[in-house]
Amino acid sequence: MNVLVTGANGQLGLELRNLATHSDNRYIFSDISMLPDVETINLDVTDLDSIRIVTESENVDVVVNCAAYTNVDKAEDDCATAELLNSIAVDNLAQVCRERNAVMIHVSTDYVFGGKLNEPIVEEVNPCPLGAYGATKLAGEKKLQNSGCRFLVFRTAWLYSPYGKNFVKTMMKLTREMDHLKVVYDQVGSPTYAGDLAAVIFKVIEENLLDKQGIYHYTDEGVISWYDFAKTIASLAGNRCDIQPCRSVEYPTRSERPAYSVLDKAKVKKTFGITIPYWRDSLEKCISLLKNQ
Repeated sequence: MNVLVTGANGQLGLELRNLATHSDNRYIFSDISMLPDVETINLDVTDLDSIRIVTESENVDVVVNCAAYTNVDKAEDDCATAELLNSIAVDNLAQVCRERNAVMIHVSTDYVFGGKLNEPIVEEVNPCPLGAYGATKLAGEKKLQNSGCRFLVFRTAWLYSPYGKNFVKTMMKLTREMDHLKVVYDQVGSPTYAGDLAAVIFKVIEENLLDKQGIYHYTDEGVISWYDFAKTIASLAGNRCDIQPCRSVEYPTRSERPAYSVLDKAKVKKTFGITIPYWRDSLEKCISLLKNQ
């Protein structure tokens, strides 16, 4: 199979690159931004004709869409760009997949939910996003569902990796440089190591489980607050910063964050026969890689 990965220079895309070296399938990695020493096709997913040209020339069978606008606060003031990348681009890719009878694997987010629940969220719960980022991601999901193409959606949360910008790398830096820090304790969820999610997507492709269409929730196992997460990151990194808990009202942001975004993973575990790693085990792995860089 020929597999096109969009947004391939982001956290998830780079983890898929690592796995693809062990595959007999052909993976084509694309992005609008280039990285040094990384082979990437330039592809603007907001341009329908460009998508058609690339998928035709590469004879694409599967599209893994990792491209997204992920700046939650900036999306409030730049909703048009967020809509373009998170919704219109998804519609473009889905349209081409339908034309080619290709399968689309799309990555979405816990931010499609409002965070008002108090038990793990199953796939069937009606979404209710709080801000522009979640609203545009939900719009993309709906366009995909209505496109007529074959698809799988993986909603995830609190994504981190050794690559790019993320909470783990930020906390490692801040707790190394600062003596005191406050982190919110009233937002609860489950971290996700991008390598773990990439492994599930890779399994779906490599074992040709592409007929298992639908929406799935995937994060690592366990439930913590951002405060607990930050404390653990500092401890594993060997940083002695004094981290104190605070409420979200003490740390106002442009966009409201979900207070509770724990995703129920029973469906993805049963459907694909996977065991999901515990969040701390994966965090230890990631921090070890970062220390060795």
